[in-house]
Amino acid sequence: MKVQEIMERSGISETGRAIMYIKDALEEMNLISETHTKRVRIDLEKDKRFYDIPTESIKILDVRCKDHNNENGFYKSIPRSIYEPDIGDADGI
Repeated sequence: MKVQEIMERSGISETGRAIMYIKDALEEMNLISETHTKRVRIDLEKDKRFYDIPTESIKILDVRCKDHNNENGFYKSIPRSIYEPDIGDADGI
């Protein structure tokens, strides 16, 4: 569909305003539905604290770990921490 057709259907006579609305709609659609997502699994290692994130990562949508309290091995989301932890680490990092 061309910009002219959208302008005729919506009753907008100003081209700049129509283009602004189209760009705004595309940006909102991008925020609502994530596209080009890739699932990466990294196995946890004993006594390892930091893990490398793939360089092509732009936005991390979810971090999950296997819940050890169930027999089925379901993965549970880890909530995002906004604040610094109240309890300090023993290694001082």
